[in-house]
Amino acid sequence: MELLKMGAIDVHVADDPDPNRYLDVLQDADALIVRIARCDANAIEHSPRLKVIGRTGVGYDTVDVKKASERGIPVVLTPGANNRSVAEHAVAMMFALSKNLVEAQNEMCAGNWEIRGAGKAFELEGKTVGIVGMGAIGREVATICRGCGMKLIGYDPFLSRDKIEALGALYCADYEDLLKRADVVTIHVPLTNETRGMIGARQLASMKRTALIINCSRGGIIDEGDLVRALKDGVIAGAGTDVYCHEPPKPDDPLLHCPNLILSPHSAAQTREAVVKMAQMCVRGCLAVCSGKKWPHVADRSVYDHPIWAGRDWAEAD
Repeated sequence: MELLKMGAIDVHVADDPDPNRYLDVLQDADALIVRIARCDANAIEHSPRLKVIGRTGVGYDTVDVKKASERGIPVVLTPGANNRSVAEHAVAMMFALSKNLVEAQNEMCAGNWEIRGAGKAFELEGKTVGIVGMGAIGREVATICRGCGMKLIGYDPFLSRDKIEALGALYCADYEDLLKRADVVTIHVPLTNETRGMIGARQLASMKRTALIINCSRGGIIDEGDLVRALKDGVIAGAGTDVYCHEPPKPDDPLLHCPNLILSPHSAAQTREAVVKMAQMCVRGCLAVCSGKKWPHVADRSVYDHPIWAGRDWAEAD
C-alpha cells in the first residue's frame, strides 16, 4: 500500500473475488491487482482504461491472459517470490504424513493414547522423492529433500536429462515411470490442458501402496474423486493437498472427510515473507507498466507485440 501511495495511485480495495461485481469502479481503473480473484474477458472488456493486471503469484489460470494480450494489457506475475515458502510447505506435508502427525494428535486428544503404536510412521532418509516439475519451486524442494538424505528423481518435459541430473536427480523421461518408482511424489507444474487430470485412477494404482503424494501446485492436476477412492481403498498410503478444483471446497466435499489426507487452505505461499515479496514485486511491475515501461515478468510476453507498445523501453526489474 505504501508503494502504491508513493506512485500517487488512488486505491480501491474491493474485498470481492469477482471483478464483475464492481465494474463501476473498473470504469476508471488503470490497474487491477488480484490474488485469487478471477479476471475474465467480461471484466477486461468493461475496463476501458485498464493498462495492467497484477497477479501475486506465478499461476494465472484465473486470469483471461489471451483477452488481456489482445488489448495490449500485460498480466504481471511475481516469479520467485514464493518459491521457498511453497517448497517448505510441500516438505512439511511430507514430514507430517510420514510421522502420521494429524491422526496421532486427533486420536490422542480423543483419548486414544495407543495410536502411538499404529505403525504408520517412517523415516524420510533414504526414501526416493519424485519431483514432477523441476522449475524454481521443484528445485527448492530438491535442495531441502537432498539435505534430508532423500534420493531424488525428476521429471520435467522442458528440461533435458543433463539439466535434471545437474540438479542431483535421476532423470525420468516419463512422469508415469516416476510415479511407479517414488516413495513420495510432489507436484510442481502449472495447470494447463496438458496437466489437467494427469494423475488419475490408473496413475495412482501404479504407485507403491506405501507411497505419499503431495500437491501444492494447482487443483485439477490430480483427479480429486480418484484420489479420494485411492486413499479410502488403500491404493496409496497418504496424500497432502493445498489446492482444490473448487476453492474454497464446500463442507460436504469428500476431500474434507478422507482418511490419510492432510489439507491446507491454498496457503503454501502465504508466509509472512512471501506475501511481502509478492505484493511489492507485483506493485512495482504494475507501476512500471502504468508509466509506459515494459515489465519483464508477465504471463505472455507477446503482449508487447501489440501496437501500443511499439518503441517503449524496458523497465529495470530486480
